[in-house]
Amino acid sequence: MLNGANPLFATLVASFIIRRWPSRGVAASLAIGITGAVIMALPALHEGRSSTEGVLMILAALISYGIALSIARSLQQQYGAIPVIWRAQAVGLVLTAPLGIPELRTAQWSLVPVLSMLALGIFGTAIANVLMASAAGKFGAAKASGTTFLIPAVALALGVLVRNEHVVMLSVFGGVVCVTGAWLMKRAASH
Repeated sequence: MLNGANPLFATLVASFIIRRWPSRGVAASLAIGITGAVIMALPALHEGRSSTEGVLMILAALISYGIALSIARSLQQQYGAIPVIWRAQAVGLVLTAPLGIPELRTAQWSLVPVLSMLALGIFGTAIANVLMASAAGKFGAAKASGTTFLIPAVALALGVLVRNEHVVMLSVFGGVVCVTGAWLMKRAASH
């Protein structure tokens, strides 16, 4: 649900920064996509209890994503996507390294997990972030973040196909609504 709500917050932050609300079509497709993410998450609500602290952390992350995408647009247009993401990743490394470096002494390494982490870092972080920064520079934060509506639906499909997980039909319906929101956003953006 976190990724599904990203376009809403990217649009809200971008609208706040430029002091202009998105077009009616983009706003409607955002609402549809968010509704799909919420529908998809409904069956899982009984599996754990949410805390105020957890909800506030998710809200802070979503606002941060919105700010990052809004900043990425102007930076990407001025410097290009790769230099912007390279510097952002370097800052992230400096900020998080103190948390992980002490654990390196006791870590147990094996080839498959290391290669898996490298694949996630290269494809799931580096390439994905460069593509997202490029899209933010070209189309704006709101439209670029619309692709994240696809993440919950793809995660559901992979869970069923790869891990043989049981998925409630309400979650499948929510996935369809998410994809519909992404498709409508693309259509609204091109008109």
